Amino acid sequence: MRPRVAIIGGGITGLAAAHHLCEVAPQLDVVLLEATSRLGGVIQTTKKDGFLVESAADNFITTSPVAIDLCQRLGLGDELIGTNPQGRGAMVVCKGKLEQIPSGFLVMAPSRIWPILTTRILSSMGKLRAGLEYFIPKRKQLDDESLKAFVCRRFGYEMFERLVQPLVGGIYTADPSRLSIAATMPRFPQMEQQHGSLLRAMMRQRREAGQAKPENSGGARYSQFMTLRGGMSTLTNALANSLPAGAIHRNSPVCAIVPEERGRWSIRLAKGNQKWLDADAVIVASPANRAANMLASTDKSISETLGQIEYASCGVVSLAYRRDQIKHKLNTFGFVVPLAEHRLILSCSFSSLKYADRAPDELVLMRVFIGGACQGGLLQLPREQLIQLAERELTELLDISQPPVFRDLTMQLQAMPQYHVGHCERVEMIEKRLAFHPTLAVAGSALRGVGVPGCIESGEKAAERIANALAASNCEICHS
Repeated sequence: MRPRVAIIGGGITGLAAAHHLCEVAPQLDVVLLEATSRLGGVIQTTKKDGFLVESAADNFITTSPVAIDLCQRLGLGDELIGTNPQGRGAMVVCKGKLEQIPSGFLVMAPSRIWPILTTRILSSMGKLRAGLEYFIPKRKQLDDESLKAFVCRRFGYEMFERLVQPLVGGIYTADPSRLSIAATMPRFPQMEQQHGSLLRAMMRQRREAGQAKPENSGGARYSQFMTLRGGMSTLTNALANSLPAGAIHRNSPVCAIVPEERGRWSIRLAKGNQKWLDADAVIVASPANRAANMLASTDKSISETLGQIEYASCGVVSLAYRRDQIKHKLNTFGFVVPLAEHRLILSCSFSSLKYADRAPDELVLMRVFIGGACQGGLLQLPREQLIQLAERELTELLDISQPPVFRDLTMQLQAMPQYHVGHCERVEMIEKRLAFHPTLAVAGSALRGVGVPGCIESGEKAAERIANALAASNCEICHS
């Protein structure tokens, strides 16, 4: 009988783990258990009325090669597309109007001085305070601190409030006063420790790069992002189709994972009359709160630590307008909204301007994000009110003369893990405890990366861990 590996969770992490396990250890019997009727987790692409609508992630960053490598192995190389070369950049709402984010601004710090000096987003005092970062000594303590504390200490409150908070909010839908700088943006505290100043570090990097002209955009580095021509579900569907027949079990929620003798496991299913599934190894690729409940009888420390990881929710409103009804020139890929503006949306992405084939000609498809950790109460509103709220904000900010021709809303409830201060220590504790359970792995966005590449890497590392553990176990049996 072939050793069986149960993978719990059919999102991008679980699917990547199952696929990679079949690659590196084809002799194993892989069983994937998904609680719902649909695979892909938060990733979901739908095609309606000529529009390609993404419910969650609409692309992935390529600075890590794992997502591109996976697409190539799945035969999706020809489906990969980059962002449109025109319009790369982003805007931020400032005093009720949209302003271009300074060219070269890298989420938390400027890589170019002149755009910061000439921007209308910061006051003269705000610019002066940001420039003083060059002279501020590095922090002596090496413990974790919040992203807000880090930015305010280095660049001042105004840069945090007007630029960093909205950009970070657009990425993590998080409260920066609780967000861990070490877990989310480790590059910046490392630069502080190595160079004494982030401005000094970036100036040195530009010199070493031979004064190469940076991409003409601020905020996200849009040239570093890619997607699939048919949407992100193309990837999750290809992963599912790559698995052996009978490997996937939908509508199979797991209640508990119970350790047995010789490192084996019993998995309790909450399906009709409660059933049990035996496995030689388990990969838990579910959200942290669900994983915590499953592992309560396996390892109390792992369970309690996973339970400490909080999640945020958001609503994604997709709206489409005729281009000739929008007076704004739409010369970027979208905009973010500071909390200081007291508006009711987090950000807006111009989906059909960013990627080709997202909307019919003469129409513009946009995605508006509402809620997050700081405005979660808005999600208690009825669906129609949320859509109308998004419409009102876009009408005012983009000077739109007519109502949208297409409307859609997806709720992502408790979907975004929050990397609060101390997150790295929590993850390290989980990994130390897992050393006592060699045939158990935990993976997913709640640990070391919220983006698609981070989820894929987490799933593939879990697969390799389990394959190695089972191979070692078989060797011990053979030599005993």
